[in-house]
This record gives sequence, structure tokens and C-alpha cells, in this order.
Amino acid sequence: MSHRRTESNIPAVSIVVPTYNHAEFLQQALNSVVEQTFSDWEAIIVNNFSDDATLQIIDQFNEPRFRVINFHNHGVIAASRNEGVRHSRASIIAFLDSDDVWYAEKIERCLSKFDEDADVVCHAENWVSPGRETRTVTYGPFSRSSHKDLLFRGNCLSTSATMVRKELLAKVDGFSERPDLITVEDYDLWMKLSLATRKFSFIESALGEFRQHGQSASSAVDRHLKAELSVIADHATLESQTLLNAIRLRHRRAVAIYGSGRALMRAHAYGPALLRLLRSLLISPLIFRSYAAILITFFKILVPVNRSLQ
Repeated sequence: MSHRRTESNIPAVSIVVPTYNHAEFLQQALNSVVEQTFSDWEAIIVNNFSDDATLQIIDQFNEPRFRVINFHNHGVIAASRNEGVRHSRASIIAFLDSDDVWYAEKIERCLSKFDEDADVVCHAENWVSPGRETRTVTYGPFSRSSHKDLLFRGNCLSTSATMVRKELLAKVDGFSERPDLITVEDYDLWMKLSLATRKFSFIESALGEFRQHGQSASSAVDRHLKAELSVIADHATLESQTLLNAIRLRHRRAVAIYGSGRALMRAHAYGPALLRLLRSLLISPLIFRSYAAILITFFKILVPVNRSLQ
């Protein structure tokens, strides 16, 4: 493999790990880094001044390849990621959220794609629910990674599963730190990268785990929807303003609203979910999944009502 140190103090890969009060997960995340089959890396742990056992856990590793940066991100995780990149020394950047884990061959497998001239590499992940149920999520494929497809068909990459050339991150100014894009700053970055390169590569094997943490509150769902609609609106201006694209954009907004309705269903907020699903159909009646979701939501609302009348 060609990704080896060219100088004694310059690693091949810099791993950026933002964290805040995730001590219960951080040890597993860092273990998964230490256990990589590829060893020429540095891990930059960007600590948002955690007040739990985060620093003690890092110290217990006694790992010289770990570097801790204490940094106030003011609630913007994108700022922590950008800070980590600024302190990085390698030409390849990997991102790992502190509640996710990698499998041992992750870096080695991804670097082989960079050796084949890729600029952005993303692998599949196993999504693990709180009950330890697992499902494999495959990202991509390459045909989905153009700016037009990312915009109109949605996100197809995941932060903890993605590695990218540092020079390319600099070219697009890294993650947006705009507060209105919180929760979708990664989606925005992938679209910016897609305008700078078409050298995306996807690995179908699951090389890590994305940890799901229960149901989202309605306020979090609403914030995510507003952020997603903002990033869609921003990037829509970069595509040609044709009638077909206007129709596709309307449908894309409806899909985002449908997605928020489904998230509200999972949070058992059935009343707001129903309104959100109906709104998605008013914008685009071609979201056929909405019809079934509406029937299910009606049932969830009516069953408790019927029981209370008995």
C-alpha cells in the first residue's frame, strides 16, 4: 500500500473524533481505532469541554497517537470537525463520531481505494439500535454521488463511514458552521465535494457501526427538517432552473417532509406525524409510501380514542 509515512512525524491518516460527554461510548470508539490493522494514523479528539470521564478514558489508553484538542463548539459539531482538520497532519482525513465504532480493516480497506485515485471513500455500516438489533445500510452507489443526484435523490453517505483527501476539504472550506444547517452539515459537505470531484468510491462491505440512540423528540425532528430544507434550497440554486428541476425540487421537499413525518411516528407523536404526512402529499402526491403511513397513523390515533370510550 502506498499510504505510508513520508516523514517520521507525518502519519498517513488523521482521524477526527469530536466528542461531548460521551464517556460511555468513547472507550469503544477509541478501542476500534487502536485495533485497526493499519497503524500509521493519528487521532485528533476534539473535546467540547466534557464534564464527564472523557479525559480520564483517553488518558487510560496511554496512546501517543492520540491528541486532545479542547475546543468550545457552542453546539455546532461542524466547528469541532473543522478544528480537528485544522490540527491534522495527514493528507487523508477520516471522521469518527464518538458514539460509533469501526471494524479492524476499515482504514486499510478504504486506503486501497485512495491508491486507486479516489478522492472520497465511503463504506457500508451496520446500524445498531438500543436493543442491539442490527441492519446493514449500504451507501452510494457511485451513480448517486453527483450533485444533481445528491440534491434530488437525497444523502447517500455517512460521516463516520467517510474518508476524504484533506486538500479537497480545504477547497470547499470544510463543513458549514451555519447554525441553520445543524444535523445536515455532512449532507451539505458531500454536495460541495461532488462539485469539486467526481472521484467518489463506495465499499459495499460494512466496516463500522452507527449507533442509534432511541427516538428523537419532536423538537429535534422539526429542527432537522428545517435544516434539510435549508440545504436543499441552497444547493438548488446551483442547478439549472428548468421546469423539470422545479418539479424534482418540489418532490424532494415533499420527501423531506415525509421523512420527518416518519420520524415523528417513531417518536409516537402521531398527531403531528399525520399533519406532516398529509402536507407531504399536498406538495407531491407521488410519494406512495405516504398513503400507507397515513393509514397506520390514523389507526394509532383512533385505537387509544376507542379504548378510552369503552
